Amino acid sequence: MPFEPNRIYHIYNQGNNKELIFTKEENYLFFLQKMRDYILPNVHFLAYCLMPNHFHWLVYIKEEACLPSKSLKPRPRSFISENLSDISKMSDKFSADYQQQLSHQIKSMLSGYAKAFNKQEGRSGSLFRQKTKYKDGWINELITVGSKRENLLFRPDNDYARQCFEYIHQNPVKAGLVEKPEDWTYSSAIDYAGLRKGTLCNQNLAKELLLFHL
Repeated sequence: MPFEPNRIYHIYNQGNNKELIFTKEENYLFFLQKMRDYILPNVHFLAYCLMPNHFHWLVYIKEEACLPSKSLKPRPRSFISENLSDISKMSDKFSADYQQQLSHQIKSMLSGYAKAFNKQEGRSGSLFRQKTKYKDGWINELITVGSKRENLLFRPDNDYARQCFEYIHQNPVKAGLVEKPEDWTYSSAIDYAGLRKGTLCNQNLAKELLLFHL
């Protein structure tokens, strides 16, 4: 999953075989804390929603998120002298030599959560689908760099991300869990509605990037 800095992505995953990944309030809260610890240093959250068997994030990628993970292979010497603004051009060149910081942190976060959840539920095996994906949320196919629909990857100058912002917050409503998006506790919709002073999402940045009043 090669990320490019200063762009918006919709990241999601779901339970293996659509199994539940949250069964208690404590699970949601634990997952949210892991989002702060593992993901927030690498992105600006614009929106999120945790559903009983899947989750959605809408994020703006920080430059450091695209650097090689310090936990894996050493950073190639030639990489050190490169300008961060050229990271997007370098992803293919270094793809065989390193894993990006954000990709590694997502994997570590989900692995740690799965171990805790499996212990709680007395289960074993994979909790999440093998690969966390980024997808537009409307077209039923994977959107990747270099794919035929690469032009649909989110850009600050179009309204594609705005549609996804609404799509993410509408998930609990479409699932019949609540009547209004802001009624779902484990979503940023309640923060944007002014009913909770949440600090996970960068609301000011979201308003600037999505080009409309939230």
